[in-house]
Amino acid sequence: MADDANKPFAGLADVSISEDIAVEGDISVPVGSSRVDEDMSTLDEPVKETVLRDLRAVGKKFVHVLYPKKSSALLRDWDLWGPLLLCVTLALLLQGGAVDQGEQGGPQFAEVFVIVWLGSVVITLNSQLLGGTLSFFQSLCVLGYCILPLTSSLLLCRILLLVANNNAVTFSVRLLVVCASFGWSTFASTAFLADSQPPNRRALVVYPVFLFYFVIGWIILTFSP
Repeated sequence: MADDANKPFAGLADVSISEDIAVEGDISVPVGSSRVDEDMSTLDEPVKETVLRDLRAVGKKFVHVLYPKKSSALLRDWDLWGPLLLCVTLALLLQGGAVDQGEQGGPQFAEVFVIVWLGSVVITLNSQLLGGTLSFFQSLCVLGYCILPLTSSLLLCRILLLVANNNAVTFSVRLLVVCASFGWSTFASTAFLADSQPPNRRALVVYPVFLFYFVIGWIILTFSP
């Protein structure tokens, strides 16, 4: 019985391991990939560098709005910091008129926020339903950044109203400035959004954008401290 039990292992004594067979391996991680991850990581970056980098990115997008061209930078590196900054500036400048008139500025500040963000969301959803290829936040980014000309026109109108009386000549200059900024905002936004829509549906996307910036321009034009 003992001989039968040892039969399965009978051939193991003759097995020898050749010294040429490698029995060790290298499990070290490649150095190159770790360096790439360290370069892309911003966890150890100072707060000042992070803020300056974000401000430079916002400034570059402002340049793309002022000089719209066939560029994907505004769409690829989208953010909502610029639109938020423009919306707050727009609301604060309009709020000043309500305070000067002895009215409550809070509702007007909230009113501007509702018009800007709700209008952008409605236009974005309309674009998505019509077969647009841009993502939700890319469209919000473009619509928000393109308020820059209208915000600049409001600042110029405020300065003009401070140095001159609100007469027919002043109103004519304000009308010209607001119309120019309205046209520039519409042109800049459609330059980025039109190519993402089917050719036979672009007019259905441009029309709400036209109304969106027209309402903001009308609020700016009718503002009087």
